[in-house]
Amino acid sequence: MKAKDLRKGTFIVHNGDPYRVMEAHHSTPGNLRGRVQSKLRNLINGSQTELRFGSTEEVEEADVFHFKATYLYREGPNFNFMNSENYEQVAISEEVLGEAIFFLQDGMEVEVFSYNGNPIGVNLPPTVILEIVETEPELRGATASNSPKPATTQTGLTLSVPPFVKIGDRIVVNTSENKYISRAEEGS
Repeated sequence: MKAKDLRKGTFIVHNGDPYRVMEAHHSTPGNLRGRVQSKLRNLINGSQTELRFGSTEEVEEADVFHFKATYLYREGPNFNFMNSENYEQVAISEEVLGEAIFFLQDGMEVEVFSYNGNPIGVNLPPTVILEIVETEPELRGATASNSPKPATTQTGLTLSVPPFVKIGDRIVVNTSENKYISRAEEGS
């Protein structure tokens, strides 16, 4: 495929490793040749890189297979998922999952990616609801101070939350940025 056809979510091979395109911007400055500025995430080790391609440059598309799966349980360093199509279990190591381990909850639907038959990661829902298990208590009368405080969820994720959040609260968290969004609605 040509570099000008790169889109967010496309999988390519660069230097022998599979990458997912996070951003791609095509530009033609003045009378210069067109180019594509891209932000890529390595699917093997999770590192991000920015690359510039000539718009007519050939880019190899990666043969990445993906399927819907349900998170089942953790067993040592491995996290077990069930393929929703053929009901086979797939074990993915903590090392491969990276920060995704802080968002996995029993029964959660995810998309599993595999390259050359090996699982290389998961695509999480954009937001999840987590419960706060550890944080500093709210200071009474400290309304002038709206500085965030650290909090830890039941999955072990540590993030900054507003001062009014307390232990036992359920919060909505953005999975791509590890950020607090809001308190969860009752019953959700």
